[in-house]
Amino acid sequence: MIKEAIGTGSTLDEAKEAALKALGAPEDTDVKYEVIEREKAKLFGLFGGSLAKVKAFYEFEEDPFAKAKAYVLTILKNLGVNDAEISVEADEEDVRISINCDDDYGSVIGRRGETLDAIQYLTRLVINRGTEDYRRVSINVGNYREKRENTLRSLARKNAAKVRKYGRNVVLEPMNPYERRIIHTTLQDIEGVTSHSVGSDGDRKVVITLEEGVKPTHSGGYNKGGRGGYNKGGRGGYRGGKSSYNKSEASAPSRPPRSDSAGASLYGKIDLNK
Repeated sequence: MIKEAIGTGSTLDEAKEAALKALGAPEDTDVKYEVIEREKAKLFGLFGGSLAKVKAFYEFEEDPFAKAKAYVLTILKNLGVNDAEISVEADEEDVRISINCDDDYGSVIGRRGETLDAIQYLTRLVINRGTEDYRRVSINVGNYREKRENTLRSLARKNAAKVRKYGRNVVLEPMNPYERRIIHTTLQDIEGVTSHSVGSDGDRKVVITLEEGVKPTHSGGYNKGGRGGYNKGGRGGYRGGKSSYNKSEASAPSRPPRSDSAGASLYGKIDLNK
């Protein structure tokens, strides 16, 4: 694109200087000039005459994400973050936005990343508005996403070990599609367990189960007291009942594994029903 400005002066030099000032070009910019009109002296020093007129201009590449950057900065200022710097990396499918600031990241991240996810969702709408080429958008602040991913992988491995040992389903807390995809991907590399998702919208969560035909490595339940008892009181009963029972785990239906990767954004919410 080309940015231009016009300046006037009693001489060409003065007109160029006025045009350059009006242009406000960055330093080291290759500014070019075009003389529109030369100055004309007054007849007999009294009549007619005109000022010189010069156009100053330079070419530049428009930042396709300028609106998105401005939008994010506005949100951050409303959150009390005034010194943030925004950088963008993009390809044909993904846009990766990084936020760097000296202020505390806590207000930007929110509880379990909910505020950051909301900013990401709204920014994705801004970037994809009025375009036919849909792009996934991820926003990271500091190294929060990397830390969160490590935490989720550790959580998946820890609970997979419980399922493998005791044979009882484990239902994790509600997560967005990106986080559920991390859990599913991690569990794919663990022998003897599988996973699927249940629930809808913001309450969708991952269920970890034993693979069909796989037996738990420990047959005594969570606590001593019988072959399968949860507490003491009979061979398999809770307190002498028919079988051990855990509401939050047993309530999850057993179904074939279901991946959350399809349609999920790089980081955060895309389709909460996936």
